[in-house]
Amino acid sequence: MKITDLLSKESIALKQAPAGKKDILKHMVDLMDAGGKISDKKLYLQAVEAREEEGTTGVGGGIAIPHGRCSGVKAPGLAAMSIDGGVEYEALDGNPVDLLFLIAAPETSGNVHLDILSKLATMLMDEKFVKDLKNAKNADEFIKIIDKAEEEKDESSVKKSSEVLKDVTGDHLILAVTACPTGIAHTYMAAEAIEKAAKARGYQVKVETRGSGGAKNVLTAEEIERADGIIVAADTNVPMDRFNGKKVVECQVSKGINKPDELLDDVVNGNAAVYKASKAVKENKAEAGGHQIYKHLMNGVSHMLPFVVGGGILIALAFLVDGMAFDINELTAEQRANFGGLTPLAQLLKGQIGGVAFGFMLPVLAGFIAMSIADRPGLAVGFVGGAIAASGKSGFLGALAAGFLAGYMVNLLKKASDKVIPESLDGIKPVLIYPLFGMLLIGLAMIFVIEPIVGALNTGLNNFLGSLTGVNSILLGAILGGMMAIDMGGPFNKAAYVFGVASIAAGNYNIMAAVMIGGMVPPCAIALATILFKKKFTESERKSGPTNFIMGLSFITEGAIPFAAADPIHVLPACIAGSAVAGALSMAFNCTLMAPHGGIFVFPVVGNAVMYVVALVVGTVVGAVLLGLLKKDVEE
Repeated sequence: MKITDLLSKESIALKQAPAGKKDILKHMVDLMDAGGKISDKKLYLQAVEAREEEGTTGVGGGIAIPHGRCSGVKAPGLAAMSIDGGVEYEALDGNPVDLLFLIAAPETSGNVHLDILSKLATMLMDEKFVKDLKNAKNADEFIKIIDKAEEEKDESSVKKSSEVLKDVTGDHLILAVTACPTGIAHTYMAAEAIEKAAKARGYQVKVETRGSGGAKNVLTAEEIERADGIIVAADTNVPMDRFNGKKVVECQVSKGINKPDELLDDVVNGNAAVYKASKAVKENKAEAGGHQIYKHLMNGVSHMLPFVVGGGILIALAFLVDGMAFDINELTAEQRANFGGLTPLAQLLKGQIGGVAFGFMLPVLAGFIAMSIADRPGLAVGFVGGAIAASGKSGFLGALAAGFLAGYMVNLLKKASDKVIPESLDGIKPVLIYPLFGMLLIGLAMIFVIEPIVGALNTGLNNFLGSLTGVNSILLGAILGGMMAIDMGGPFNKAAYVFGVASIAAGNYNIMAAVMIGGMVPPCAIALATILFKKKFTESERKSGPTNFIMGLSFITEGAIPFAAADPIHVLPACIAGSAVAGALSMAFNCTLMAPHGGIFVFPVVGNAVMYVVALVVGTVVGAVLLGLLKKDVEE
C-alpha cells in the first residue's frame, strides 16, 4: 500500500491560516471526513486530542504528525495541511509548525497506521522533500511529490540488508537503538538521522527501531560483538544486557534526531562509557521509574498552573485594592483577618472570582496526576481526593498523595474488574465501577490515613516555614533562588516553583517572592552581561541578549537557555550565584508575593516592593559580573 493510496485530493489543504493548535486539529479532522475515511467525526477528534495529551506530535523542523485510532474510523486514511507562516504547536524543538499529516486508523486495521507513520517520518527527514511539499501549489502537485519520494524511498529500502554487516576495510561499525514511548515518529526519525549522518562519514551503520509496532531490524550478537560502539537514543526501556562490556552512548530520542553527529563523535572518539549490565539494569529501572513519576507530577502541575496564576493574581489585586483603601495598621483584628475582601471590588476579585479559581488548584493537581497514571477513569477519582485535601489539613502534600494514590487505585480496579466482570458489561466500568469504588476507596484512604498523617506533617512544615527568621530564612531564599537557575525550566526549577505555589496556599508569601526573583535573574544577568562584556559573546548573542531583559522582567527564565546551552560550564554557575543572592536578599528584606507569576507586572502587589527591586538589581549585577569573569573572550 502506498502513502498516496490513503491521501485523496479532498483531504489536502494548502497555505492555510488556522488560529491555533485546536483549530488545526478540528480543520484536519474535517479534511479526513471529506476524504470519506471516518464515520464519527466527534469520536475521532477525541482520539486525536487524547493522543496529543500524551505528548506533542510536533516532531520538530516545522512538522507535526497527529494521529488517532478508534472505532469512528472506517478505513486507514491521511490528511495533509500546509500553513503560511507557521503556528505554535508545542513542538519538540519549540518552533512553529507549517506542515502537518494527520493519520486515521480503524481499531481493526492492525499496525497499518504505524507502518505509514514510520515511512512518512523517515521521508520527512529529507529537507528537499519537505520544502517541495510546503511549496506545492495544489493538491495534485502535492500528491506527485509524495509519489516520487516514496518510490525513491522504496528503491533505497530494497537495497538495505538486515543481515550481518560485511567487513569493509577502514570503516567504523556503529550500531544504534531508537525508541519512544508514545510517538513512533520520533523512533524512526532518530533512526533515519543517525543512519544518514553515519553514511555521510563512510561508516557502516545499523539501527534497531523499537516503536509502537515492536522491534525491527534487531541487532544480532555478532554485530554487537564487532561494533565500535552503540548509540541508545530512547525515552523508554530497551533490552540493555546484550551490550555488556561495549561502549554505549545513552540519550533521549530527541538528541538522536537533532544531534546525530555529536553522538557518532562520542562513539568513534572513545568518549562513551563501557556498559556494565548488572549495575546498569538497576540504574535504568530507577531512572525509568523516576521519569514516570516526574511525568505524572508535571501533568498535574501543568494543568493546575492556569488556575493558580489566574486566581492568584486576582487575589493579589484584591489585596492591592484594599491596601489602597485602608491603612492596615489602623485596622481591627477582625478586619485584618478579612483583608482582601473589605471593599466591594476586592470582594469581587477575591471572594467571587479569584478565590473560586484558586480553589480548583488542589483538585486539578490530584485529578490530572491520577489521569496521567490511569487515563480518564483516574480523573474523577483524583479530583475527589484533591478536594478532600483542599478542605482538610493535608493541603498541597495531601493532594500530591491523593493524585498518585487515586491513579494506582484505579489501575488496580481495572485489573480486578477485568477478572470479575464479563466483557459484555465492559461499558459499565468507566461510568459506574471505576468512579464508584474509586471514589469510595480514595475517600476512605484520605480521611483515615492521608489526612491524619500528611495533615500533621503539612501543619508542622508550614509552622516551621512561618517561624523562619534571620539566617535560616535567608539560607532558604538562597537555596530556592539558586534552584530556579540550575536547569531553567527543568526539574529543579519546577520543584522550587511548585514549592513556592504551595507556600502561597499556606500563607507563607515570602517564599514565592524568593522563588520568582530567582527565576527573573538569569535572563536579566545575561542581558546585562552582553552589554557590559561584549567580547565575551558572539555578534548574534550580543544582538539577542538585550531581549532577555524583557524575558527576565516577565519571569520567563527560559530566555537564558540558549546562552546556558552554548556554554553551560561558565553561564550556569554565574546565573545560579546571581539568583541565590537575589533570593537571599528577598528573604532578608522580608519581601512577600501573593501572586504566583507575572514578574514586574505584579510588583505593585509585592510586599516591600522597593527592596524587592534592589534585590533583583543586585542579583542581576552579581550574575552579570560573574559571567564577565568566567566566560572567555570570543574569537570572531
